[in-house]
Amino acid sequence: MRIINVVGARPNFIKIAPLMRAYQGHKRIEPLLVHTGQHYDAAMSDLFFHDLAIPAPDINLEVGPASHAVQTAEIMRAFEKVVVRWRPDAVLVVGDVNSTIACGLVAAKLGVRLLHVEAGLRSFDRSMPEEINRLLTDAISDLLFCSEQSGVDNLLREGHPREKVHFVGNVMIDTLLASRDKAQASRILDTMSLTPAGYALLTLHRPSNVDQPRTLKGIVDALEIIQQDMPVVFPMHPRTRTVFESSPLRQRVKAMPGLRLTSPLGYLDFLKLMSAARVVLTDSGGVQEETTILGVPCLTLRKNTERPVTIEMGTNQLAGTRADTIVAAYRRVAEGPLSPPQAPPLWDGRAAQRIVDIIQNL
Repeated sequence: MRIINVVGARPNFIKIAPLMRAYQGHKRIEPLLVHTGQHYDAAMSDLFFHDLAIPAPDINLEVGPASHAVQTAEIMRAFEKVVVRWRPDAVLVVGDVNSTIACGLVAAKLGVRLLHVEAGLRSFDRSMPEEINRLLTDAISDLLFCSEQSGVDNLLREGHPREKVHFVGNVMIDTLLASRDKAQASRILDTMSLTPAGYALLTLHRPSNVDQPRTLKGIVDALEIIQQDMPVVFPMHPRTRTVFESSPLRQRVKAMPGLRLTSPLGYLDFLKLMSAARVVLTDSGGVQEETTILGVPCLTLRKNTERPVTIEMGTNQLAGTRADTIVAAYRRVAEGPLSPPQAPPLWDGRAAQRIVDIIQNL
């Protein structure tokens, strides 16, 4: 059985790594890895392949940056040639980025089985491009692999047949658990002169936060207060850096003595920073999941989340995007006791193996 596995962006790399390892124990499966090139920055791509020991892609479409529509169209055009040439039995996509829906559409239109890993997650906010990608990819998929119970519930409520839906656990947590010891050897804290539990970590990349001047100002207002309490480490996404360089907030950000701006980090360095932080502020879905397992307080800079289990069982809370709500949430976690980490069901490091076992039964 030939399976084309698609990656395109940082979260995809983390999710595909355990699947590529799990395939090795199944001689009947021939996996091919296709990198669309959606994340074109070396620190957002090459470094992750190295840290996660992912084999070099069999094919790189090298699509690069563009608007949502143009990027999706370019990926579809390039990926169609790959599917026609290699005639796979299935195409496997992960997550909710443009590469996910673009390659999913190509597979569906060519009559190739489509397998979606991390299916069923819903923020119920259609202003998010990722929500549109999730809904459409699930609608055309033949097998739906869910990371949490809410995904199963959402898919069944939407009318997907029960036999297509599989609750398998979280492949992103497979990677975290497999990499935890190696990440502890990272010297990133020494390099940045940081002490464990003595700093905050920030990630920021969603258009709803970065591209809206009023929203971005509210987040920067909150950062100005927080960085007076403790250092705030901010590995800046290339897209976010581009926005700040043309923003009137640029000088304010540069003038904050406690804000440590860095380039994007590799997976192991970032995991070490995340695991030793006193609090993490983020608009990333994956970081909400990772902090849940690590037991690190997480403030999600959004009004909603497609990963409710991280709030129900984890350390995550919605802090919104206004300065007052962010600072109030920060005060609560910075001054309060740490909650013990609690693993949601099936977040046990074996999700990829469950997925490959189900695929083999095809």
